[in-house]
Amino acid sequence: MSVNLATQLREGTKKSHTMAENVGFIKCFLKGTVEKTSYRTLGANLYFVYSAMEEEMERHRNHPILSRLYFPELNRKQSLEKDLYYFYGPNWREEVAPTEAAQAYVARIREISNTEPELIIAHLYTRYMGDLSGGQILKAIAQRGMNLSEGEGIQFYEFKDIPDEKAFKANYRQVMNDLPIDQATASRIVAEANAAFGMNMKMFNELEGNLIKAIGLMLFNSLTRKRTPGSTELAPAAE
Repeated sequence: MSVNLATQLREGTKKSHTMAENVGFIKCFLKGTVEKTSYRTLGANLYFVYSAMEEEMERHRNHPILSRLYFPELNRKQSLEKDLYYFYGPNWREEVAPTEAAQAYVARIREISNTEPELIIAHLYTRYMGDLSGGQILKAIAQRGMNLSEGEGIQFYEFKDIPDEKAFKANYRQVMNDLPIDQATASRIVAEANAAFGMNMKMFNELEGNLIKAIGLMLFNSLTRKRTPGSTELAPAAE
């Protein structure tokens, strides 16, 4: 019997989604203010997060539940490697390290993979659905904001193995809605998704120092003063 998990996730994370879009770093980003140092730090953090998520999904590819959401065409690790090469150079692996918030995020993914792997679904939903939705808008903003050449530094947003992103999202949500899980498990996954939003927000908050240093406190305050309603399709880490 289906519990319509994707629908529950969408409804159950609306508040967290709005909160994520109102973090200062994201508000500035959405208004076109993108600072290269904080952006590349975010890319490095996401590299460690996606590496963990994708390694654990690979490990559970034959899991009775997770196997249904095993779509390697979503994987972002290699795309992020290309972006980090662009921003840090050929020795990027020696240059990058996860921040404190990213370390906690990775640790949580590893923990639930060992204890209750179904909860990984919350992290798949929180990241990939946002990447496929608002991520495409963020790609254009990043390109303009940092004056990047076509394709340089924004491979993270390119899903070359998914020709129709709208159709893919619809299918992904349907697969998620049809998962054979009970309501208790669904509720735990929704709770984990809200926690995942919180982990993303902590990563964003860490980046504000560099951003303020680059653009000045006055401009930062003017860009972030007004609270904006969640669009449900824009923030990374959101659907």
